Amino acid sequence: MVNDTIFAIASGAGRAAIAVLRLSGPEVRTIVEGLAGKLPEPRFAALATFRDPATGEAIDKGFVIFSPARKTYTGEDYAEFHVHGGRAVVAAMVKAIGAIAGARPAEPGEFTRRALLNGKMDLAEVEGLADLIDAETEWQRRAALRQAQGVLGRQAAIWRGALLEAAALLEAEIDFPEEEGVPGSAGRRAGEILAPVLAGLKSELAAGGAGERLREGAIIVIAGPPNAGKSTLLNALARRDVAIVSPFAGTTRDIIEVHLDLGGCPVSLIDTAGLRESFDAVEGIGIFRARDKAESADLVLWLSEACAPVPPGVQGGAVWPVFTKSDLLPSTERQSLGLYISAESGENLDCLLKKMEKFASAAVSGGHAGLIARERHRMAFERAASALGRILDDPGAPAELLAEDLRVAMVSLQRLTGVVDVEDILGEIFARFCVGK
Repeated sequence: MVNDTIFAIASGAGRAAIAVLRLSGPEVRTIVEGLAGKLPEPRFAALATFRDPATGEAIDKGFVIFSPARKTYTGEDYAEFHVHGGRAVVAAMVKAIGAIAGARPAEPGEFTRRALLNGKMDLAEVEGLADLIDAETEWQRRAALRQAQGVLGRQAAIWRGALLEAAALLEAEIDFPEEEGVPGSAGRRAGEILAPVLAGLKSELAAGGAGERLREGAIIVIAGPPNAGKSTLLNALARRDVAIVSPFAGTTRDIIEVHLDLGGCPVSLIDTAGLRESFDAVEGIGIFRARDKAESADLVLWLSEACAPVPPGVQGGAVWPVFTKSDLLPSTERQSLGLYISAESGENLDCLLKKMEKFASAAVSGGHAGLIARERHRMAFERAASALGRILDDPGAPAELLAEDLRVAMVSLQRLTGVVDVEDILGEIFARFCVGK
């Protein structure tokens, strides 16, 4: 219930130097006074001895911070207890708070959900915050921070302002077609206002794949015939034994995936089964999955032995022939191969890594991705662009039809920030949040 006072451990679980418990809701003042014996000055840390209100027994000595409603993260009365991080201390604090009427443990993401419902954040900012929590690379952190700071919401508001201006022209023609001073060419004038908006939407859509790749990671698949050194290369690039390496063909039968940070860019590196004709049912499934992964990858490293080259046998995005086991060839014969490596000796692995970094950087626009970070964003941009495109294609159409397309575009932009029709996606977003955020 929104009227409940929620609490949670906001710091990491387990033994630590400091633990932070946060609270939000109408009973925060009562809880703070009950445990700390006083209500401190707003937004100042106060030293206090925390006692169980039911027994009066001292639990710990630490800091309490209280902030009244509206100027808080959630928009409600808010407080934090900073106590020693021993498990017994934290458990006693949780027990004492939970025993107070109206208080209950928070659900995952409930603090942020309340911030959204109370107008402290928009939906795009919430998604950015979720991505910031999950960020594993420097580029992901930067992109998520931009979203969390409201860059998408601000741009959507600018576009919405232009749409409202165009809507006023069309509504005037619909409501007062005979009034003096109301132009009969409202559609044309609206088109002039909407043209820059459509151009901006199309520009973001053109770069939209980069933002989604940056969030999810570029996909690089290692493929090739059996015994080409695919698993050996995976282990070498991951710098640990991820896959089993064996001289026997068909050892790798399933997808093996590791996540790498290539110069700040997230990459999913995938080892696959050797591609060959096989009558083994299990190996056949692995080969099918290998081809499927290769076709949907951003980059395929097609491996074959330098002494027995095999032309690429997959289709998809970019395909790089990589010749392995180069240490078995004389140096004079290697130069004509192109990209050759020896995962065993490490020859040219640094060269391959640099090329992969450049590719990944280009795939995510050098870490400077646009506004589109999720499929939901892309779909909203596409709907808005399609509606505005119909207006600009036929600005002389009846004003009622133009106004309807304008309404569709406006609703699509409003969905980006959660102004309308977002209940169906709230559960999915907040389920990924930590308890206490």
